[in-house]
Amino acid sequence: MIEACRALAVTHYHSGDFEAAQLYAMRAVQIWRSGNVHMEGPQTPVAVCLWYRAGCEWHLGEIASCQATIAEAISLAKKQNDTNALALALTWAAMLGTCERNAAEVERYSSDLIELSTRHRFAYWVAIGAIFRGWARSASGETAEEGLSWIEDGIKDIRATGAMLWMPYLLALKAETLFIADRTSEALEAIWEAKAHVERSEERWWSAELYRLRGVFLTALGAEATQIEASFCAAIRTANEQKSVSLGKRAEETFAEYRRQKASGSGGRGFRMPLC
Repeated sequence: MIEACRALAVTHYHSGDFEAAQLYAMRAVQIWRSGNVHMEGPQTPVAVCLWYRAGCEWHLGEIASCQATIAEAISLAKKQNDTNALALALTWAAMLGTCERNAAEVERYSSDLIELSTRHRFAYWVAIGAIFRGWARSASGETAEEGLSWIEDGIKDIRATGAMLWMPYLLALKAETLFIADRTSEALEAIWEAKAHVERSEERWWSAELYRLRGVFLTALGAEATQIEASFCAAIRTANEQKSVSLGKRAEETFAEYRRQKASGSGGRGFRMPLC
């Protein structure tokens, strides 16, 4: 039952159904906590469910619960001496740090992830850690080009493994860094590439943010208002459909800022908007 709940939680999460994913993840954890359940081996199902539960909690606006859940996942991996599970828990912790725009936290978790993964020769997780480190250093105000180099190398190494999961989200991180580096046209290209991945894989958990970022980049490039507004409206609609409270709030706030600046005439065509 725990393994079945894990499979359903993972599938629903990546397709963007966070409420269903949370229910299955919570059910697995409840069974595990009931006692008399022995599991061993890398990536035990309950550990996976803790990561996905934390992700669902963030989307559903339960930020405090999300932080407690990911802390429990890290603690469980350490207690079980499961290095692969620990690498994954650190990955999720860093990912949730990017969601909260906390560059210092992402830097800390990415450093731990790279150190652990290098020591145990987890090539995939080293690449993921490099992407998070690049985003953190760019978001914290350091040279964006240096951060971009980390991200591009990480994505290249991940693609070399044949892995596709999380690619729309990782390309969104690349797009943000390109935007910070004043390479907005390339940032928009990265978003189009991410959306192409979504269409092929149906991995839609970051779709609302892809639409929002497209609106930000189109605004900076001075695109037609109809295109910009369509992007922001699609972000809000997608977040509402998926019941992602956090992404919906972010999209609504960005759209409101766009309309405020447009009404004030403070920048006209091509004025630059913040990422969040």
